[in-house]
Amino acid sequence: MPPAPSQHRPLTPGSRLVVASHNPGKVWEIRKLIAPFGIAAVSAGDLGLPEPDETETTFAGNARLKARAAAVASGSPALADDSGLEVDCLGGAPGIYSARWAGPGKDFGLAMRKVAEEVTARHGWSLPGPRANFICALCLAWPDGRDEIFEGRIDGVLAWPPRGANGFGYDAMFLPDGQDTTFGEIDPAQKNAMSHRARAFELFRSACLGDAGLGDAGLGEASAETDVTNGLSVADGLSAAARSVSTREEFVRFVSGLREDLARNGSDWENATLDAYLDGLGGYVTDARVTTEEPVWRTMAKALYAASRYE
Repeated sequence: MPPAPSQHRPLTPGSRLVVASHNPGKVWEIRKLIAPFGIAAVSAGDLGLPEPDETETTFAGNARLKARAAAVASGSPALADDSGLEVDCLGGAPGIYSARWAGPGKDFGLAMRKVAEEVTARHGWSLPGPRANFICALCLAWPDGRDEIFEGRIDGVLAWPPRGANGFGYDAMFLPDGQDTTFGEIDPAQKNAMSHRARAFELFRSACLGDAGLGDAGLGEASAETDVTNGLSVADGLSAAARSVSTREEFVRFVSGLREDLARNGSDWENATLDAYLDGLGGYVTDARVTTEEPVWRTMAKALYAASRYE
């Protein structure tokens, strides 16, 4: 439970906050939420900080472990997220092991299939669907050792096969209560206003950020507009999307976003003509270090994105 309001330590506009994650999709989502408040966010991956082993048995414990490690290593306050999917008929699995079910390549297409197979093995596919929930624990830690925990939760059911290519992780198979579309199908701004992460972030915002930076807009509206403001460009979002692609559907969605970006922001591309783009693609493929651990769709998406900017 968060401490009493008088005990909260606020973050002020202009301060630097380390997002203690190496997951590009998660970093992007948190940066979008933070951006309206004038906080300069940098990821642990950008700083080259190592990922600590998640040895705790709860979401809050792992969030605290990651936030403290990043705060001490960087000398700046750090915000860590530990979140995951809990399925009732699986006894709460995958739970804190949600990312590990995706394997070393963070292939959430594989993870979703594993969840579906485990539910099938337990005869759990009864209508309207197996009960499940997402949980998010946010920890804000300071270099002096102080920290605070904020938790959010959203309940729903599982859907199979996965639907939609918005979002990341298990979003495409989660149908929140009261909705007829999955987190993979709804508009990202709508998800940002109702998700487990948004609910945890609202507690964090109220305690540590106040209303600075929001003006007359609500949290959901301000977050939806940060694609092109507060230092978060559309290119940042495309880069994060490319590094999070796991499935064919996500890849198709990414290609559509890349095409839209060319139409709207072609002047920002280094290689906006077909000849230049193909040269950039060839150069990237020649120079890139490709790992066989990541999903092939992600490798392709990263190459297509890089070709637009590769010199």
